[in-house]
Amino acid sequence: MNRTLRALSDPTRRRILDLLKDGDLTAGELADHFDLAKSTMSGHFGVLRDAGLIVSERNRNMVVYSINTGVFEDAAAAVIALFETGSDDRHREIPREG
Repeated sequence: MNRTLRALSDPTRRRILDLLKDGDLTAGELADHFDLAKSTMSGHFGVLRDAGLIVSERNRNMVVYSINTGVFEDAAAAVIALFETGSDDRHREIPREG
C-alpha cells in the first residue's frame, strides 16, 4: 500500500497512468508526452512497476507498458476501509503489500 500511494503521489506518474488507461503504449510513446530526460522517465516507470500499477513487456527493441487495474482495486478498497464507520468494519485489516 505504501508503494502504491508513493507512486500515485507524483503528478507525472499519475499522468502516465492516465495515458495508459486508454491502452498499451511504448516507452517512447509515453515519453513523447513529457519534456523529461529518458532517465527520469525510466525512474517513473520503475516506481510504477515496483508498485504493481503497470506491467511491461519487451517487444523486439521496444518496451510496452500496460496498466494493472487489479492494484487500483486493492488500493481503492484499502482507502475505503479506512473511512468505513460501521462497528463490524472498524477493525477490518487493511491489505499489506507482499
